Amino acid sequence: MYKPITKPLLDHLSAAIALLLLSPIFLLVTLALAIANNGKPFFIQARPGKGGRIFNIIKFKTMTDSKDAQGNLLPDAERLTAIGKLVRKTSLDELPQLINVLKGDMSFVGPRPLLPEYLPLYNVAQRKRHHVKPGITGWAQINGRNAISWQQKFALDVWYVQHQSFTLDLKILLLTVKKVFVSEGINTQGQATTERFKGN
Repeated sequence: MYKPITKPLLDHLSAAIALLLLSPIFLLVTLALAIANNGKPFFIQARPGKGGRIFNIIKFKTMTDSKDAQGNLLPDAERLTAIGKLVRKTSLDELPQLINVLKGDMSFVGPRPLLPEYLPLYNVAQRKRHHVKPGITGWAQINGRNAISWQQKFALDVWYVQHQSFTLDLKILLLTVKKVFVSEGINTQGQATTERFKGN
């Protein structure tokens, strides 16, 4: 009853209320990032959702598109703007994903949506993370986020899929708020973004 009916209903209702209440912050961050990123405040990218179905995830754009003399993008750490660093530290870069939740692409809680090119790299167990909708936050995010290995993340994702419940979702949401306030596990050690998954 919870997974097929109650959770989607709570997701849609909560996303609508959150977007309304957080609209001043949403507009302020949009304006600041539009100035920092030459009029491009949003980052839109294809991601696999439930069942591997591709959708476009919406996030705030925290890095510029600066390139070197050969036309290659500069390293992530060099493209991360000052306002972008603050937005990422406070997890405000995830705020536009409320639109994805409202559209039904995502849930508040679930495995994080990763890159489409990772799909053929998963083993049988890891593919189970796509049995549910991806989430803005998840079991892996409150147990290390970007500071743990890919294998640990996937194991936590699959555990969540197998134990999904209202109580667990509520626990994850409450602990996510705590993690945001202490800015814990945002980046992989020594990197501005997490290292790409290259297979098992």
